[in-house]
Amino acid sequence: MVKVRLHEITIDCADVLRVATFWAGLLGGEPYEPMPGWLRLGSPSGGGPMLNFQPVPEPKQGKARVHLDLLTDDLHATVSRVVALGGRTTGERHDYGEGAVVVLADPEGTEFCMVAYRS
Repeated sequence: MVKVRLHEITIDCADVLRVATFWAGLLGGEPYEPMPGWLRLGSPSGGGPMLNFQPVPEPKQGKARVHLDLLTDDLHATVSRVVALGGRTTGERHDYGEGAVVVLADPEGTEFCMVAYRS
């Protein structure tokens, strides 16, 4: 059987540096340029998927069909950090028996979810 694994996630952005700097501030790491105009977080030999930031001329329109879910142990502090880094809250929150999910957006409006499980 052929092996397939998640390797990279690419985020389209008009201001690559601004968006990559936001994600680096949230997730850690230093963005680097793998090819002209692009930035990347993570390394090919690292343990998780890399994030690519691809320059595109058009602004984001509509809701993305795929989004990232990130796990945190302190939802309130993480939401405050996202806002301090230039992201924003969408006002959408879902509470479940197992925990809570808050929908956030990066500086260009790309949505992602912050998940916190109850202990």
